[in-house]
Amino acid sequence: MCQLLGMNCNVPTDICFSFAGFQARGGATDVHSDGWGIAFFEGKGTRIFLEPTPSCTSPVAELVRQYPIHSKNVIAHIRKATQGVIGLENTHPFMRELWGRYWIFAHNGNLLDFNPDLDGSFMPVGLTDSERAFCWLLQELRQRFGSTAPAQATLFASIHALTLEISGRGEFNFLLSNGDCLFAHASTQLSYIVRQAPFTQAHLKDQDISVDFNEVTSPNDRVAIIATQPLTDDEPWTTMPAGTLWWFEEGRPVETLETRPGPVKKPA
Repeated sequence: MCQLLGMNCNVPTDICFSFAGFQARGGATDVHSDGWGIAFFEGKGTRIFLEPTPSCTSPVAELVRQYPIHSKNVIAHIRKATQGVIGLENTHPFMRELWGRYWIFAHNGNLLDFNPDLDGSFMPVGLTDSERAFCWLLQELRQRFGSTAPAQATLFASIHALTLEISGRGEFNFLLSNGDCLFAHASTQLSYIVRQAPFTQAHLKDQDISVDFNEVTSPNDRVAIIATQPLTDDEPWTTMPAGTLWWFEEGRPVETLETRPGPVKKPA
């Protein structure tokens, strides 16, 4: 299976520290060696880097790790292929336009026999279940709301309803962003942490790298990091209950909805 990494902040922030640990999982400390990608929102624009090669040995991934691109929403992915050959067209994250904004999507899991009817407004280029799901999600949102984007709360409720329709097909962990907020579905496994004042030091699990956030932040900064597995070994990560959809905005969780029966921990 693949792994996901997301960042949502209240001010533009770089993801260099977290990406250093995530990069190592792409073939060095873990088996996700079938490609990697990362997308940064900058205003209405995006920077996206994709490679169908292991991130641990990629010069481009090393460039991203060393280059402090500042963004309020970032989505990254390292791939262990389940559907679709290893190739650039099947490498996450995927990008499409809806309502005059770019949308970014990455998926971890495996959707069995998922071949939805697509009307041609959004079509997959590759052969992954992930890209098919992304195209169907955007198609259904456009059909519901036409040419005008809804309010964020209405959008979240609709994404929740659509996630319910897909989640019965198999494992469907995903990250989705329109540049304003970030939606995260913990089908089986996701964790998050919110870093805010008073800031502390953190140490990566996958590389012997530490950072003192007091030295690189201001007192009002707030950053939410979402990952398939916690990236640090000395911070209090929160496990997102399986079967929950989360809405992050301005560096914090805003709302959580269940996507399958069972008790759910609400965000503090």
